[in-house]
Amino acid sequence: MSHHRLAPNVHELTNALAEALSALRTELELPGPYPEEAVRDAEAAVAALELPAVDLTDVEFLTVDPESSTDLDQALFIERAGDGYRVLYAIADVPAFVIPGGPLDAETRRRGQTFYAPDGRIPLHPEIISEQAGSLLAGQLCAAFVWDFELDHAANVVSVGLRRARMRSRAKLSYKGAQAEIDAGTASPVLQLLKEVGLKRVELERMRGGASLNMPEQEIVQLPDGGYRIAAAPQLPVEDWNAQISLMTGMAAAALMLEGKVGILRTMAAPDERSLNHFKLQTEALGRPWDGEITYGEFLRTLDPTDPRQLAILHSAGMLFRGASYTAFDGSVPEDARQAAIGAAYAHTTAPLRRLIDRFVLVICEALSNGRPVPDWAREALPSLPVIMAGSDQLASRMERMALDTVEAALLVNHVGQEFDAIVISGSKPRNGNDRNGNDSAGNGNGNGRNGNGKNGNGASGIIQIAEPAVTARCGGDLESGTKVRVRLISSDIASREVHFELVG
Repeated sequence: MSHHRLAPNVHELTNALAEALSALRTELELPGPYPEEAVRDAEAAVAALELPAVDLTDVEFLTVDPESSTDLDQALFIERAGDGYRVLYAIADVPAFVIPGGPLDAETRRRGQTFYAPDGRIPLHPEIISEQAGSLLAGQLCAAFVWDFELDHAANVVSVGLRRARMRSRAKLSYKGAQAEIDAGTASPVLQLLKEVGLKRVELERMRGGASLNMPEQEIVQLPDGGYRIAAAPQLPVEDWNAQISLMTGMAAAALMLEGKVGILRTMAAPDERSLNHFKLQTEALGRPWDGEITYGEFLRTLDPTDPRQLAILHSAGMLFRGASYTAFDGSVPEDARQAAIGAAYAHTTAPLRRLIDRFVLVICEALSNGRPVPDWAREALPSLPVIMAGSDQLASRMERMALDTVEAALLVNHVGQEFDAIVISGSKPRNGNDRNGNDSAGNGNGNGRNGNGKNGNGASGIIQIAEPAVTARCGGDLESGTKVRVRLISSDIASREVHFELVG
């Protein structure tokens, strides 16, 4: 009598995945529905909102975000000014809706940020703020903090102002749509200038030794039938150009707070020599050596993520982007204020709908920019914010990793015994007497704790990536980073989130 269990059908698989993802909320003790008292606080704030006196509704702002986004933090306008540029960057005026010390303030401090779970967003603020009154939706009259930049011909910042104003976005663009318009030559003047200024800011980043890890990101996408898939695609150029405006704003915020000797920065120490040496060894082993003559940031921008060996290098580079934290100060400035990957002092200030700390940075910067005292409630919160954000960041990272592992297991559960072509992104072979590819001790954020909680079981194992379905998983065998291999799926379990491959041959 056969005891082989039939593979689950689509309905069973969808239900099992939904149950596993729902269980994550309980297991990780993620925030539940918004407390009624905090919602009432938000509703009262929306009803009582008074728009700022400064009127910028004649400015043709636009937003560029993922297509499905409705919590829109930033709107952009760029025009030529002499041989340089003027950039207006509007950020949602979330502080206008949050009464310090009230129920909504307390709940946002408990959450810390918006959590993007596959089965639904867990917002930092109630939807009446995050997706309605506080979001910079096209056509809606909004309150915003508006950064006003004067740039020279090379896109260096010449002057910065910040004020609260009323504004109205003209258009909500997706990254794909904006890129298509730019590529086709049909883009609006603002989009054309975004490319022009963005490319110049990228060059300035290169010159100051900054680095961006523009690696394809795995994203869980919900399907109309209730199922899920994992999408992995390289970033579009417009995403980089848009990010450069946000980085410029964060650098301006940091400069304001450092000058005023009060605020909170996003800091990160430069990679130590051990990590840099490990990374150099990895690049040599993968046939694209970094000799250190150019900065590692400049080197990373030369890599092609569609090439297996260069993709493995990008994964390895994660070891250079470790240790970011928040540094609060009041009355004196920190000794090391730099964010090493950016190559400058930097602060989070452009996503207040989705990240708690930005609300405080905006209020502090607006006061400093206009010569007014920083509000006591913002000052008093500074010592507690690094702890709140560290806990929230750790929870979000854990949720994202576990959710991805769960969906990957579901995608593969009916393929046990099948073979796949794969790329080794973190090998198991020691090199030059060091740790395994320099990853085990330094940690690259990929595969650390993935699928089996980092347990190698018996013998060596590494991390592989298969293209279809887009899955990153642990694989047993003697593996060399950057090589193409043939692997066999030996087990996949949705409930435990464990997936195991073995090397064929």
